[in-house]
Amino acid sequence: MKFTLSWLKDHLETDATLDQICERLTAIGLEVEDVDDKAAYKPFVIAKVLSAEKHPSADRLKVLMVDAGDGKPVQVVCGAPNARAGLVGAFAKPGTYVPGIDVTLAVGNIRGVESHGMMCSEKELDMSDNHDGIIDLPENAPVGTPFASYAGLDDPVIEINLTPNRPDCTSIHGIARDLAASGLGTLKPQAKPDFRTEGKTSTGLKIVLDDERLCPGFGLRLVRGVRNGPSPAWMQQRLKAIGLRPINALVDITNFMTFDHGRPMHVFDAGKVKGDLTVRRALDGETVLALDTREYKLNPSNVVIADDNGVESIGGIMGGEHSGCDENTVDVLIESALWDPINIAKSGRALGIITDARYRFERGVDPEYMVPGLDRTTQLVLELCGGTAAEAKVVGYKGHEPKVVDFPYSEVKRLTGLEVSTEESRHILTRLGFVVEGSGERVSVTVPSWRPDVDGKADLVEEVMRIHGVDQIKPEPIEKLSSVNAKILTTLQIRTRTAKRALASRGMLEAVTWSFIPEDQAKLFGGGARALKLANPIAADMSDMRPSLLPGLLSAAQRNADKGFGDVAIFEVSGTYESDRPEGQRRVAGGIRRGTASIIGAGRLWSNNAKGGGKPVDVFDAKADALAVLEACGLPMGNVQIEKGAPAWYHPGRSGTIKMGPKVVLGYFGEFHPKTLGALDVSGALCGFEIFLDAMPEPKKKATRTKPPLELSPFQVVKRDFAFVVSSDVEAGAIVKAASSADRKLITGVNVFDVFEGASLGDGRKSIAVEVLIQPVERTLTDEDFDALTGKIVANVEKTTGGVLRA
Repeated sequence: MKFTLSWLKDHLETDATLDQICERLTAIGLEVEDVDDKAAYKPFVIAKVLSAEKHPSADRLKVLMVDAGDGKPVQVVCGAPNARAGLVGAFAKPGTYVPGIDVTLAVGNIRGVESHGMMCSEKELDMSDNHDGIIDLPENAPVGTPFASYAGLDDPVIEINLTPNRPDCTSIHGIARDLAASGLGTLKPQAKPDFRTEGKTSTGLKIVLDDERLCPGFGLRLVRGVRNGPSPAWMQQRLKAIGLRPINALVDITNFMTFDHGRPMHVFDAGKVKGDLTVRRALDGETVLALDTREYKLNPSNVVIADDNGVESIGGIMGGEHSGCDENTVDVLIESALWDPINIAKSGRALGIITDARYRFERGVDPEYMVPGLDRTTQLVLELCGGTAAEAKVVGYKGHEPKVVDFPYSEVKRLTGLEVSTEESRHILTRLGFVVEGSGERVSVTVPSWRPDVDGKADLVEEVMRIHGVDQIKPEPIEKLSSVNAKILTTLQIRTRTAKRALASRGMLEAVTWSFIPEDQAKLFGGGARALKLANPIAADMSDMRPSLLPGLLSAAQRNADKGFGDVAIFEVSGTYESDRPEGQRRVAGGIRRGTASIIGAGRLWSNNAKGGGKPVDVFDAKADALAVLEACGLPMGNVQIEKGAPAWYHPGRSGTIKMGPKVVLGYFGEFHPKTLGALDVSGALCGFEIFLDAMPEPKKKATRTKPPLELSPFQVVKRDFAFVVSSDVEAGAIVKAASSADRKLITGVNVFDVFEGASLGDGRKSIAVEVLIQPVERTLTDEDFDALTGKIVANVEKTTGGVLRA
């Protein structure tokens, strides 16, 4: 939102300086983004041409002697046809930046004659497009004084950044009202329009809508016999200062009203309107050639103003070219209407149209100013274009029902910490246009029509706070609510961070992938339910909430491989979605490895074999990563079980399920099914895992956070090896579990170190060799103790799996 200082002072009686005004604007929430103090015009001075002689080497050039008021005439070469002795104009010395031609002047040599500056045209000073000659001022113009002050070019331009909740400050009048309320001057009263009307507006007007909220009111007035020439210099100057291009008086008046009072207006050439004006929904496929000379295709969600010719205007957004006003306009219809902010925002966004009218209507304009705005616009038309005004025709407007808020003054202290007296709070609200009724600590506040953003008591507190001064809020330390050692993060938050650190320490890089994936990928990984489809996806291939982290990670790994980085190890700890209920959102730690990106190291086999690396990743790399996450999160690893098999997207023979007990599934790991990789268009050696952090049981609460004492056995660990012949369908995990349960006090670990299958064992048989770690606790074990323990181990394995000791 831009405005000039003089324009602001048309509404605000104040002696404040530019700096004071800008400081106060920011203090009351209207942040100043930029100030153009017009310093670029300061070097230009009013100068007089003392003599004008023909250039010795050029017929179209003249050599001028120019007096800039310092008594030291300078020589200037000029090609303007109106350059003559006695002319008074704008002069720029060498070193001056000329904005209209984007040039910094220097002493020049033109056809052998030195030139010490420039006599400027209006175009060179960005005053207009006129460059037929240099500026010609009256003879009594004060030579030697700044030209900007004389011509009114030194009016500073202020630009503020408005938040969407302040539609009242999309007008200069509203900004002045806020400044006056803050004590920086007095709001000037606006004279009521005073003009005579003759006859009635002959053009018919009707609103044909299924929802009256789309157009709550429409005002129209006919003005006959106007002369639509250029607007006056003062109006053009203000419009150009804020970046608008003057067009003609009628259009410039509507633009002036948009910024002056935040009341977007529109004018129709009455001679081009055929029949009655109707406010209706657009027909599907209907088109309109708008004022920006672009044709727009409309649909029933757009509200239009139409006549017998078709659509003449897109309501609240932009008028049509067909009924626009030009220099031949004699009779004009002035429109002042109200539109639904939501519909304006949606239509403007869908059509890709950004206008000053849309900017205001989608935020909300003052409904009570619809008719007064029509009257003021009419008066400006009569003053600048002449003519005779007819009576206004107003349709649909039922009046404004103000909101009333029950406001306890104590809310100011409760929400802001500011000590503001009830008298000051009342005074602030009254100056802002609110009507405060009642006495005591609780009052009734009526919200003015220009503040649609104010809904409740918290909004009133904000008004009091910003006018009283946000800078008055003293910084205070946050009150200590608990002891220092109390737990701050939840268990899930702690495990999320722990899982990230654990995977990063294993050489994996964290990735952040989209939570939305294509429908075919969602179905491939167990999702695709209707409840998880996005109503308004940002792209066609982001239609479903992801049921797994793996599709995004696999695609990311392939993109890296396509760019020459085939050995990739990435992970993500984020959410997946099984349903649209809160309990259907899971917290998952997932990761993949590709190529040779194992924990030992990637690279060629022959260059990294000494370290054990350089081999393609496999199911055991994924298993190690998954177990590392569980261990880092503090799960008792002795209770963790691994079972064969995993969901369909994993390789059926090279995958596993991690459980705790028969029902709690902690995650899956393994290599991927070739069909899965083919469907994702992914290739290469790949393995991955997913661990469900929210499935882990809560850790048991301890009586104290002090760590228990370290207890080390003074007795040496004893290792015993066993080889069992079992059926080929028996899992190694079953033997490990059976051996471990033989004596949980003495047996501290069981590890598989060999699996053998051969003809010597017979069909359907295999040998699994395990190493059992035995840790004596109370005394050194005797041979008899070891024999007894060995018997228990063999008996347990035989009972559980049917295995026998290998001979």
